[in-house]
Amino acid sequence: MPRTVAPYPAARFRRMRRTAALRGLQRENLLATDDLIWPLFVREGRDAATPIPSMPGVERLTIDRLVARVAEAADLGIPAVCLFPHIEPELKTEDCAAAWDPENLVNRAIRAIKAEVPQIAVMTDVALDPYNINGHDGFVVDGEIVNDETVEALVKMTLAQAEAGADIIGPSDMMDGRIGAMRRALEAAGHHHVTIMSYAAKYASSFYGPFRDAVGASGALKGDKNTYQMDPANSDEALRLVERDLSEGADMVMIKPGMPYLDICRRVKDEFGAPTFAYQVSGEYAMLSGAAERGWLDGEKVMMESLLAFKRAGCDGILTYFAPRAARLLQGRAGGG
Repeated sequence: MPRTVAPYPAARFRRMRRTAALRGLQRENLLATDDLIWPLFVREGRDAATPIPSMPGVERLTIDRLVARVAEAADLGIPAVCLFPHIEPELKTEDCAAAWDPENLVNRAIRAIKAEVPQIAVMTDVALDPYNINGHDGFVVDGEIVNDETVEALVKMTLAQAEAGADIIGPSDMMDGRIGAMRRALEAAGHHHVTIMSYAAKYASSFYGPFRDAVGASGALKGDKNTYQMDPANSDEALRLVERDLSEGADMVMIKPGMPYLDICRRVKDEFGAPTFAYQVSGEYAMLSGAAERGWLDGEKVMMESLLAFKRAGCDGILTYFAPRAARLLQGRAGGG
């Protein structure tokens, strides 16, 4: 739309920057605790936490410790958590059957959370890589990651998580047709209320390294994920994928990674107006945290600036490992987390 700006000195943009009150009056985007989803890693055992060296301050938690952290998140006003399992190598198989076992680690964690912190939304990950001896998001047959057979398995995984009490299903696998298959299965099973946040534009990024350490997939991965995750050079393709997933029944869409792909966030929000999320992935977190630990950056300031950038780019919310720290700052509470 046309914009008219008076010439200097009639227009002095610094007038509106002179005080905090004036800056607040013209602030275009605001970050709130309601915008945050906290990714958490769960492991087997009891009363234990394992630090993840490549993600300073992040731990793998046993279910009892996990529930306590989720209660903390609820107290901070964080509306949702997202669960990722660390599966021991001896439990990874070619058929990935543990992925839809009702008693697997994630499904037990969902039930434990819902028993103790029912008000918080629980999001889950739907992909085979934590359970796959090959480290891939889908079945590997003669060196190929096969699509349709994988979708059938993902549907079983989805139903098991819904039965356990998941509120949000997060398909991160990037197989074709999986959203429609999951939505049909959920409807047929009576899970009409379960929402789907599709990883609609998930790029074959090098920013995922610390996450793969966290879930124990780094050593297992054979080859790369370029045949099913997106080429980082592509932008128009992301719009086609988002359009497809919305048409198949996704309630929300996600762009992953986050900060290097803010242009995609903006294009998706402008084009579709659907609930749009970004994942500030492990590599982004590790870079900011590592630089802050060395005193090269002001950790709190760059954390909050990075999160606000997602809002400016059109995102309705952000999955971020910074969630509890950011929530404390937003509420004026002291202390880390």
